[in-house]
Amino acid sequence: MRKRIFLIVLDSFGIGALPDADKFGDQGASTLGSIVNSKHFKADNLIKLGLGSIEGVSLNGTEKPLGAYGRCIERSMGKDTTVGHWEIAGVISKSPLPTYPNGFDDEIIKEFEGLTGRGVLCNKPYSGTKVIEDYGREHIETGKLIVYTSADSVFQIAAHEDYVSVSDLYKYCEIARKMLTGRHGVGRVIARPFIGEYPNFKRTSNRHDFSLEPTGKTALDAIKEHGYEVISVGKINDIFASRGISESNPTKSNEHGILTTLEIMKRDFTGLCFTNLVDFDMVYGHRNDIDGYARAISEFDSYLPKIIDGLRDDDLLIITADHGCDPGDVSTDHTREYIPLLVYGKGIASKNLGTRSTYADIGATICDFLGVDFDCEGKSFKNEVSI
Repeated sequence: MRKRIFLIVLDSFGIGALPDADKFGDQGASTLGSIVNSKHFKADNLIKLGLGSIEGVSLNGTEKPLGAYGRCIERSMGKDTTVGHWEIAGVISKSPLPTYPNGFDDEIIKEFEGLTGRGVLCNKPYSGTKVIEDYGREHIETGKLIVYTSADSVFQIAAHEDYVSVSDLYKYCEIARKMLTGRHGVGRVIARPFIGEYPNFKRTSNRHDFSLEPTGKTALDAIKEHGYEVISVGKINDIFASRGISESNPTKSNEHGILTTLEIMKRDFTGLCFTNLVDFDMVYGHRNDIDGYARAISEFDSYLPKIIDGLRDDDLLIITADHGCDPGDVSTDHTREYIPLLVYGKGIASKNLGTRSTYADIGATICDFLGVDFDCEGKSFKNEVSI
């Protein structure tokens, strides 16, 4: 039995289009493929773990990777953060979450305005940085909230911190979360506070996600019910609506998330430390910033030796992603891609795990290594990687 498992999600680090990517408008997408030729890209330590040896990856691999490696197919009907993380934890979403390519229905907006006492601006799919540029000044002048969406199942509310306090913005998000159920049950309601003066508005790190609860029992639930710890780093607690979490550690950047994880590695516990590094997606993928994404991967790669050094003999490290967000794509949306699977620890074989049929294999494997009973559609690869 493994005592501590560290699961790190490089948010949106897809490695190539899935076979059904054309159904999502993502044929030919590859997040890794877009950043690999940037002069800022460096992933020597990820390659040593096996990144370059994964099928379909356009990197030179090492002769014998340090751990097990492979890629996973998404079975859920979606390509966003919520369904990606839920599937990693063993819950496959058979039906897509609702999206609003033409903005939210009038009945939704009118109900929201009535419950909050504030008007609404925008109500369209929009870039998060562009929407505050275009509507920020009117928001300040009128007190109306900026409500917008994207290609994902999200209801986003932007407001200036000097005119709408962060706590009030969170209250408005809680109102929307309670309101958006049933056929309008979006995956996430997201608070998007910003600061500054027109035209130099800037989003702050006080973003907060209000998610649906997972639609089934997750690996996190099973681990916590078993009496072990589930420590979240980054927005994991938000994604799972606090369910199955014993301790939450919000973060303000990738580096903050990495440093928090390194601190947790110094502690004695039994269970799972589940880390999400969101900057890859939020700061670089959605803004089509190829060089920025490449620099962010290089930064994580530079910390990887410290992460490995922090592992104890009975620890396990798993590095993966939740979807793609190809910064070289014509859109700024998520992309339907394979995710990498890198597994490292003492007693873990250098082995090609091939193409896994679902992200849920990760959750099944984690519970298997911890000796926790968990029934899901994923298949554990514990016996395949154990020496």
